[in-house]
Amino acid sequence: MAFGTQRTDGDPVSEINVTPLVDVMLVLLVIFMITTPLFERGIDVNLPQTATSNISGAERIILTIPKDKNYIYFNSQPVNRNLMKNYLQQIFRNRSDKTVYLFADKAVPYGDVLTVMDEVKQAGIETVGLATEPPPPK
Repeated sequence: MAFGTQRTDGDPVSEINVTPLVDVMLVLLVIFMITTPLFERGIDVNLPQTATSNISGAERIILTIPKDKNYIYFNSQPVNRNLMKNYLQQIFRNRSDKTVYLFADKAVPYGDVLTVMDEVKQAGIETVGLATEPPPPK
């Protein structure tokens, strides 16, 4: 069985050549693989440095307090500061592990961090972990 572009009687073959289609799809796949990580943007927080900094747990709730204190981020989702207590109560209503990890920028005043911790405790959260980043290697 021979493959060709024309039949023996001289009529052209009406089959689609998929090679250019596969080439274009592979190029698009590579472009999307390269650009997708660029779209994932975190919250810029300058954490204080300590010697130990491990946060473990599969389903953890992370509160982030950036320099502008209008919003608090719940796992990268911005929430108005005034609605934080109600939001926490809804999240932890049916959860057995009541632990929140708090990421606060160095520039946030200590009093503001304590205010957020107090609101978290008032929402019924039993444990508040403060996150830090490890010091640079010497």
